[in-house]
Amino acid sequence: MGWQLPSLSALRTFEAAARHLSFTKAASELNLTQSAVSRQIRLMEEYLGVLLFQRVKQRLVLTDAGRTYVVDIRAALEKMQAATVNLLATQGKGGVLHLATPPAFGTKWLIPRLHRFSDAHPEILIELATRAKPFDLADESIDAAIHYGGDDWPGVLSDRLVGDEMVVVCSPAYLQRRGTPARPEDLAQHTLLQQTVRPNLWREWFEAKGGDLNLAWQGPRFEHFYLIMQAAIGSLGVALLPRLLVREDVAAGRLVIPFEDPYHSREAYCLVYLAGKRGDQKVQLLRRWLVDEAKRPD
Repeated sequence: MGWQLPSLSALRTFEAAARHLSFTKAASELNLTQSAVSRQIRLMEEYLGVLLFQRVKQRLVLTDAGRTYVVDIRAALEKMQAATVNLLATQGKGGVLHLATPPAFGTKWLIPRLHRFSDAHPEILIELATRAKPFDLADESIDAAIHYGGDDWPGVLSDRLVGDEMVVVCSPAYLQRRGTPARPEDLAQHTLLQQTVRPNLWREWFEAKGGDLNLAWQGPRFEHFYLIMQAAIGSLGVALLPRLLVREDVAAGRLVIPFEDPYHSREAYCLVYLAGKRGDQKVQLLRRWLVDEAKRPD
């Protein structure tokens, strides 16, 4: 392969200069002289045949070409750094598995169990990321992700895990202030905490349990389950949440379940991954472990 590239040193120098918009600050970061940075940038521009920087009123600015180039160069440098860190961390064995999870599921269910996966597969290093919304597996270089939904995401393989059992919860202080609902119909007198990305959550519950559907969309809105859970603990209203997320808070008395009326949603937490990962041993080991873990009694 004939590489048509400036040197790695030159690329690092260019990235630092573009980030600081200062040859002097770039030189300080890289432990070089200002003249050495200036010379590397000049040689790089001559090699590429493109002007990357220019002076405007004594200020260093990127040209349009430089602005576009630095985005790609920075991503490449970050990827090389991540690859090097992964190699050092695993010493070439097993490898790193990039797993993404919603924050509430990661905190309340996954992380307390993850030691069992690590004990069984010490050669695999888990790198865990959280997002409030569904993840783009291809664009974000994620090996697998946990999504909450109806197991109907296009272009991926998935395994339904846990979290379909939903319960109504609120804080003891809220009940003291507003009274205890004894039946689903009583929720008409209460504040319903809504999830932004699932606006029909309460409507589906009311359809199954009875109650005024006109109230299903009323109440303050929050982006994801973790925020709703904290809002319920903070006595802002009544929440409808997966039971697995609130067990710890119910046991500790931070939340109560005013009436037990079992409800199983069509949605649940699912493991999703691209079809191209079907043959990835790390992903398949995680998949088998999660499916088995979901069957364990709590």
